[in-house]
Amino acid sequence: MTIFSTTCRWRMMRVGLLAGLFTMLLAGCGSGGDQRSETTASRTQAADATSVPSTRHPELRWRMASTYPSSLVILGSMGKRVERLVREISGGRMELRFYEPGALVPPFEIFDAVSYGAIESGWSTPGYWAGREPALQLFASVPFGPGAVEYLAWFDHGGGREIFDEIYHRHGIHSLICGISPPEAGGWFKRPITSPDDFKGMKIRYFGLGGKVLERLGASVQLLAGGDIFPALELGTIDATEYSVPAVDLKMGFYQAARHYYFPGWHQQSTFFELMINLDRWRALTAQQRAIFKAACSANIRQSLSEGEALQVDAIEKLKAKGVVFHTWPRPVLAALYRAWRDVAAEMAAADPDFGRAWKSLEDFRRRDRVWRDLGYLKDDVGAADEPAESAPSPTDGNGPR
Repeated sequence: MTIFSTTCRWRMMRVGLLAGLFTMLLAGCGSGGDQRSETTASRTQAADATSVPSTRHPELRWRMASTYPSSLVILGSMGKRVERLVREISGGRMELRFYEPGALVPPFEIFDAVSYGAIESGWSTPGYWAGREPALQLFASVPFGPGAVEYLAWFDHGGGREIFDEIYHRHGIHSLICGISPPEAGGWFKRPITSPDDFKGMKIRYFGLGGKVLERLGASVQLLAGGDIFPALELGTIDATEYSVPAVDLKMGFYQAARHYYFPGWHQQSTFFELMINLDRWRALTAQQRAIFKAACSANIRQSLSEGEALQVDAIEKLKAKGVVFHTWPRPVLAALYRAWRDVAAEMAAADPDFGRAWKSLEDFRRRDRVWRDLGYLKDDVGAADEPAESAPSPTDGNGPR
């Protein structure tokens, strides 16, 4: 409380004033030092008219450092959505503030910052922390791995979450899977890929376990943050790159430096994103506060599933209009990538017990789940022969082999 505010209150207690004068003085005292005035609260609500009215002072205020900029569709916008969802579900009692990459800590230092408690939380994907725990890569994306629904089923009901929590808790972090993206593209290349030998000596940016596979085929793999990729590709520091789905890659502008675009993304058929929380902070939350974070992440996963699927066709059409050549991988290349992945997975499972446990858990779940998937799901080729010619996809679409 300011000196001015104290003096005003003393005078109001000592002097009997008329109602009008008393109201004026009380308003003056509030503007001098009482930040809980109705005027301030009204301004705060007006500034955020699109969300639910917030309480005057949130009971929880956390910082969330992001590895992705908020302007980047899906990858960054999911983090901004979590910020909003936490505020809305809590009725304004909880604030999770999104910070752009580098605003609090460099993107690849978020793990340590959350672990040590320098910041409360971070927005990222577990695959970035391979240097801390190799097994966390299996909780980001898996080469030739499951689609989004099967991946979530394993994580929630097949034993994945228990291994995930155990690994993260050793580092003082509690992480919530909080978003998921659809299959990614296989990469941008300056020349066509016709043989597994084309990877030999190639300098390429590739994510996670997919990068390990390409190393096995002779590539020189780098993991660059999103903002560093285009300059490296344009200047020739790298020869090729992958990053995300077409809607994201379009915004990244990779088509300006490489025009051969390959599918499918064998290395990332689905990708998990996470809300990392300092473990001590997580344990100090009430049960209701934890439930709010979980609810926000569940809502974000649902929205990311539908949004990620819906945005791709428009992006593909725009990329084709810019002269991008769409390819599907030649079968011999995919076969070589698959063999290399099986070798990499076996070696990593033997070298790291946590990786071995998580890999076996996922493999066992997928083997059993295949019984249901074979029975319950229509095959993609059912009815294809009866489709009208104009609705069936062309083998080339006029833009190279598919």
